[in-house]
Amino acid sequence: MEEAEHEDETLPGGLSHIDACGRAHMVDVGAKPDTPREATARGRLVMQPSTLALIQTGGIPKGDVLAVAQVAGIMAAKRTYELIPMCHPLSLTYVGIVFTPLTPAAEEQHAAMEISATVRTVGKTGAEMEALVAVAVAGLTIYDMCKAVDRSMRLEAVRLVHKSGGKSGDWSGE
Repeated sequence: MEEAEHEDETLPGGLSHIDACGRAHMVDVGAKPDTPREATARGRLVMQPSTLALIQTGGIPKGDVLAVAQVAGIMAAKRTYELIPMCHPLSLTYVGIVFTPLTPAAEEQHAAMEISATVRTVGKTGAEMEALVAVAVAGLTIYDMCKAVDRSMRLEAVRLVHKSGGKSGDWSGE
């Protein structure tokens, strides 16, 4: 099959990764200027309060859960382009992962670990996907390390909360 010429203009509805024939393609960002860009994403892994306590006290047999999840999130951000087909490989200048334990207000409620990832780069395209993937993989790593004690955990509310830089400028969702 011969590859068709692709126009890199945004179609009505804002879909720049879809060509005039309706096929997905990688947007050509070659002519765009390099600018500083930053994105922050958040999510939370909901769990039993006893699981959160084990994480905080180092009681999970597989090791230091948050240290491993932090490394996993950083590695995931760096490899996002290998996972999401239309993402460009980025030269990241910073990836920061922050974990915030959320204890329940009442005994019968669930606890959670909030995960926040901030990604920075200087380039032609933003780092939103890298921040989102970092949160998801950090959360899944915590799940993997703790599933023996709590199979009911769930990763939820993974979302972009802030981005800056580029043609569209700043955006905040929280």
